[in-house]
Amino acid sequence: MITIQGKGVSKGIAKGPIYFFRSPDASVTKKTVADVAGEKARLAAAQAASIAQLNDLAEKCQKDAGEDMAMLFETHAMFVEDEDFVQSIMDILEEESCNAEYAVDEAGKQFSAMFAAMDDAYMQARAADIKDVARRILDNLTGAAAGGIDSEEPVLLAADDLAPSETLQLDKSKILGFVTRGGSGNSHTAILARTMGIPAICSAGEALLESYQGRMSYIDGETGQLIIDPDPITLAALKEKFEKQAELKTLLETMKGQEDVTLDGKKIMLYCNIGSPEDVTAVLNNDGQGIGLFRSEFLYLRASDYPTEDEQFEAYRTVAAAMNGKRVVIRTLDIGADKQVDYFNMKKEENPALGVRAIRICLNRPEVFRTQLRALYRASVYGKIAIMFPMITSVWEVKECRRACKSVMKELDAEGIPYDPDTEIGIMIETPASVLVAPELAELVDFFSVGTNDLTQYTLACDRQANDLGKFFDPHHPAVLRALKMAADAAHKAGIWIGICGELGADLTMLPTFLAIGIDELSVSPASVLPLRAAIRQSIAKTCTLEKLEC
Repeated sequence: MITIQGKGVSKGIAKGPIYFFRSPDASVTKKTVADVAGEKARLAAAQAASIAQLNDLAEKCQKDAGEDMAMLFETHAMFVEDEDFVQSIMDILEEESCNAEYAVDEAGKQFSAMFAAMDDAYMQARAADIKDVARRILDNLTGAAAGGIDSEEPVLLAADDLAPSETLQLDKSKILGFVTRGGSGNSHTAILARTMGIPAICSAGEALLESYQGRMSYIDGETGQLIIDPDPITLAALKEKFEKQAELKTLLETMKGQEDVTLDGKKIMLYCNIGSPEDVTAVLNNDGQGIGLFRSEFLYLRASDYPTEDEQFEAYRTVAAAMNGKRVVIRTLDIGADKQVDYFNMKKEENPALGVRAIRICLNRPEVFRTQLRALYRASVYGKIAIMFPMITSVWEVKECRRACKSVMKELDAEGIPYDPDTEIGIMIETPASVLVAPELAELVDFFSVGTNDLTQYTLACDRQANDLGKFFDPHHPAVLRALKMAADAAHKAGIWIGICGELGADLTMLPTFLAIGIDELSVSPASVLPLRAAIRQSIAKTCTLEKLEC
């Protein structure tokens, strides 16, 4: 038996073989070949595999994410065998006697550039589609695993850590749990695990060896242990834990359909955090009453170029319609810091967490901001959308955001495009500056949502991504909780609601403090909804105290 101690970042027990994630090599090298016919045969096989994969994805999306997402993959399948695109690949193969990978890559670049140069916005949007299609054919030519996992059975996915763009590409149906050498409780791998409701461990260190590939193992997300080939006594204990986990899950099912209200009548809005339209299924399955944080940056992280207005509109519309009138809070673009996107061509910063990120990018690049706002307002007629601006520190930033919203609404009026003029506008409270000017900010918006991960980082001057800070990164710190209360007091004085969308919101030990502070909404990972509902329904708000705010 081998036991590796890490840090549990998503609770639960999972069993399966260890599989090490390997990021596909994006580079393509030109090679001269003698057997051009053989390259054509390889290309044909890669095309067939790509079409089969895309058809499978379209079928899956039809069930999980709706018609619009399914159509995206159907369109990609048609591009794979588009006559002009295929002929271009063939011409390059024959004229240059090169390998199929180079021909596909060159044809993809040429067609993408051609579409991007067109005047029509719809055709411009197809540039990104061509890039994705070419990448898929290349992956099949090189044998790169679709979704990053070349396994017939579900696995415990191991990695150094995963970048945001990598987590978005994973085939989630094949993942039973995560274990990473690095990372932290705030890493994107941890957030993905909590959204999926599966166990995860980070900070396993160099003890996590690639030679363990394929070994049957257990992840204990509560203790933070990865146990390889457990002995009989340990195996019995793990099985008992697993059975209790299953029993608790069955018990929590009885919470579905129940009201989120304390024993003395205090109602809480219990919403979910999601990272893509596909996550809506988990929200509905766990009976979330709304979406308190839709991270729109997934659109930018997945793409190889700026997502178009229509691409964004389809994603927002899909989620709004699926939630059937329940509030969907969509956070505007929040990249920078630990979420970098190559095509934004951002300058390298010594301290990106304090640099050009989130709303600062949007206000510096008004066309990018305008495109997203147009998509959001257009989608607002298909459900109850609310728009939320991240990383706010000043009153002037909110005024600029509202000015941009008014400009977009004026454009849509002139074009005769419908939208909801009463769409709620909110901001994230995640800096000490926003807390200190919260009374003024509250007069300009409809709601506050506290990002406790960043609020902790900036209040305690403690990098949220660092895995060696341990007890120094403490979201329970009185300074963080006092900041939360100051923001809540300012919100309620102005007559607006305040929620929490950071991971602290799912901490059951903090629920009494949140009730005492007067938090109106908790937005958590879908898997946390039912346990939190059970705790809310057993609480008495009037007896809750602010003792945790004391040093």
